[in-house]
Amino acid sequence: MPPLQGDQQLPPQGPTTDLIDAEGLKQMKDKIGVRIVYFIFFTGLIIFGGYIAAFLTAIFGGLAFYTPLVVAIAGFLIVYLAIYFFIPVRPKVLKTTAVVFFSLAVLSAAGYWGYNTYIDNLKMVTDRGVDLHDYQPFEEGTSVAVLDTPSSFQIEEDLPVMDGATALYPVYASFAQAVYPEKNYDPYSRHSEVVSTKTDEAYDRLISGEADIIFAAGPSENQVLQAERKGVELELTPIGKEAFVFFVNSRNPVAGLTVEDIQSIYSGETTNWKEVGGKDEAIRAFQRPADSGSQTALENLMGNIPLMEPPMEDIVGGMGGIISETADYHNYRNALGYSFRYFSTEMVQNGDIKHLEIEGVYPEKESIRDETYPITSEFYAVTAGTDNPHVNDLIDWILSPEGQELIEKSGYVPVH
Repeated sequence: MPPLQGDQQLPPQGPTTDLIDAEGLKQMKDKIGVRIVYFIFFTGLIIFGGYIAAFLTAIFGGLAFYTPLVVAIAGFLIVYLAIYFFIPVRPKVLKTTAVVFFSLAVLSAAGYWGYNTYIDNLKMVTDRGVDLHDYQPFEEGTSVAVLDTPSSFQIEEDLPVMDGATALYPVYASFAQAVYPEKNYDPYSRHSEVVSTKTDEAYDRLISGEADIIFAAGPSENQVLQAERKGVELELTPIGKEAFVFFVNSRNPVAGLTVEDIQSIYSGETTNWKEVGGKDEAIRAFQRPADSGSQTALENLMGNIPLMEPPMEDIVGGMGGIISETADYHNYRNALGYSFRYFSTEMVQNGDIKHLEIEGVYPEKESIRDETYPITSEFYAVTAGTDNPHVNDLIDWILSPEGQELIEKSGYVPVH
């Protein structure tokens, strides 16, 4: 047979060819092994770094967005490495894919940051921004109300421990300045005789005996049951009157609601502002935490009508846990919130909200005094069987012309 010509010639056969094939196969296996080692190493780094980053973002409040973003980036990097090491793809395609992915990640983060900046800049009605030191008794420049002449009643020792609602702190701080000896009464220190731990905790401290007298709205059903379980009786003495108010964004065209409208909104039946004379926008009806004074007032207003679930926000705990908490009122254009008149007008002083008329009556001191405003309620000096020798005399003084004068000067309406 004649030999083959040119490229038709068969490759040499024999031991040399087998040796070359074996060497090439060995080199290929070595390369794959090295790639596997690199892939495992870099994947481990990505997983470790991603875990640390996810943990930190969760701890610092990024669980809703930044933690998932970190997980997505880590996942993308692992897939990218797998393709780079084991799948033949043109480098240009890989580079373009990476640029597009990270551009989208940066844009998403920027958009999320911008949205949260907008939310943070919305005016809020919350007691978190109120500094009670502004009303601290005996402090220079305090805003606390004072009598024109020295009080006829004084307590020099065995001072009753006062506690209460944030909104009422200016009232009982004025009592302390009138009848207690001059010294430092830090409103945030549990060792102070005049402190504000908010309504829910103030009731807890009263029932447990840590406080002798608290100043708050009436107790919730849960607080009454708590007192009964402890074997104590809550004694409520009305000392002043206040309006329970509802407010909206100042640009909301709705000027007033009826009690029935409010009940319908907070039961979840009415969900759009156009149903109560406003624009075609969903109502964002905020609520306050359970057992707070204003939430109890809303529950009382609702009567037997069940409340809908409130807007919630996620709050990250100390070790990466998460709890849900009733969201603070943010002044969205379609928001609806509530509080007590003095708190929202004097202590927060938010000019971008407007108070609503209820049943055609605007909440102000005169409509509270003559009770034409329909959601007028009393606030109380509450005791629970304290053995402090001065508490009863203090309450009698609060109901006297001097005590009632301080309630009036503080911005509330006295009962006498």
